[in-house]
Amino acid sequence: MTANTNRYSNYTSTSVGSGSDSKDGDKSEKKDLWTSMLSSVASGRRLPEKNILLLGGTVDSQREFFETLSNSDLRRALDRNASRLPPVANSFALGYTYYDVLDADQEDTLARISLYTLTSPSPAFASLLTPLLTPQSIPNTLIVVLLDWSQPWKWMRQLREWILLLRTVLISQSHECKETMEEVMVAWRDRGRGGGTNLDGTTAIPAADGEMDLPVGPGEWEDALGLPLCVVCQNAEQMEYLEKTQSWKEEEFDVVLQFMRTVLLRHGASLIYTTPSVPSQLPTLIHSSLGIHSLLKKQPLKHNVIDRDKVVIPPNWDSWGKIRVLRDGFDVDLVSNGWSVDLGQPFPRPHPDGAAPEDGQVNGDDDAHAEEADDPQGSTVTLYEDSVQDPTMDALQLAGRNTHSTKLEVETKDTQTFLTQQLKVLDAFKQKNEEASREESRHKPHHKKADEEHLVGGPGDTERAEAKVLEHIGPVQFNMGGIQVDADDMVQRLKERQAYGSSPEPGSPTAEDVMESSPHMDTENLQAFFHGLMNRRGASTN
Repeated sequence: MTANTNRYSNYTSTSVGSGSDSKDGDKSEKKDLWTSMLSSVASGRRLPEKNILLLGGTVDSQREFFETLSNSDLRRALDRNASRLPPVANSFALGYTYYDVLDADQEDTLARISLYTLTSPSPAFASLLTPLLTPQSIPNTLIVVLLDWSQPWKWMRQLREWILLLRTVLISQSHECKETMEEVMVAWRDRGRGGGTNLDGTTAIPAADGEMDLPVGPGEWEDALGLPLCVVCQNAEQMEYLEKTQSWKEEEFDVVLQFMRTVLLRHGASLIYTTPSVPSQLPTLIHSSLGIHSLLKKQPLKHNVIDRDKVVIPPNWDSWGKIRVLRDGFDVDLVSNGWSVDLGQPFPRPHPDGAAPEDGQVNGDDDAHAEEADDPQGSTVTLYEDSVQDPTMDALQLAGRNTHSTKLEVETKDTQTFLTQQLKVLDAFKQKNEEASREESRHKPHHKKADEEHLVGGPGDTERAEAKVLEHIGPVQFNMGGIQVDADDMVQRLKERQAYGSSPEPGSPTAEDVMESSPHMDTENLQAFFHGLMNRRGASTN
């Protein structure tokens, strides 16, 4: 109603005068009316624009982070035209993509988030981040650093490189941008402390009259960056692999968490562990950090320090006391002060040979040169790497050489040099074998004569040898017509019968008479037959 009255009064006041002036005034007034109406409608439909600087990780891990935030699976199920989803361009240098944040009913759009991705903390890329930070975009920007549980022993070094890069970018901003960053940090520091609103969008409980807001604890907000920071540790399922294959225990996981919480507390940052294809509070944490809240359903952000693979540390929740409770013996003060020493180092880190890094170096080269440079005394990175060591590094190698060296562990010899040395070894073996052959041939006749003397023996030796052979062979038996016959017993009976025939009783026929009367009984041939049978059986048994 007020708007209509104002419009009518303006119209009537300008209608007084000449006819031509009234017509021109009428047209201009109608034009201004429609312009104001269209601009008001356009501003009402304009989406809030938010920015995320996604740092670290790989091309695939950044895509995974993007899909988790944008609920790509749900969008594909609701949207028949899946091609409408924006592509992800993060293969080279500074990448970009965007997505719209939908309300709980998946109908209304709450905001549009632009993601700027960077995988390498190279100083050459600092100039790409500077234009993204303006007085208008700084209050709507969040920094996210990706880490991976496949290599937790590198976290402190990687985090230090990213923060040093960010500090060089933020320090080079204009005076107006720095004032805006200070205001943003003050607002973040007051969240949940009796002023402003909480992270989940609820109104904070105001302090009573005469009372002060909750003070900042030790180690909190001492190194504020100027922009809110969130660290996402991906692939938390690797914790089980470390436990089974690398003998990690709860103590190692707690030490990693204590170091991360102590360091991030100085920046007022948040921390979360995520697992692929497992629901988490990551969308809630990121969207609430950007001030995006659902109009239909409130999603409170809850901390979690019990489930080791689902850790969530919201901003302004942690403290030194809570970190000490996790495990006794952890020196929070030493780690916190050591992080200040790390951030005081120049960026980029100097090379051991004094050479400056080349522009556009890949991440692997930067990490290698950074590890070659000696860390300062009292560095948190050194303390962390001493406590959380790479399990692939052997303890003897750690004790015998520089742990940050990138030189080859084994230096190979030239092929011709190696073959020449092996030829000398083979010649030595050949000469040794020839000497052994000559020595053997010199003593061979003497040994042969001794063996012949040993083989040729008397009758007693022959009988003893036969007795030993028979004892070793045992009784010789064979089957004759279905009857098991003992050859020794048969020979013995033949001998007895022959002896009995050689000494006949008076009046009994002699052996000659028996032989003459029984020409078919040949005792000697029969005995020879059984002897041959025994010898044949003995040979087959041996």
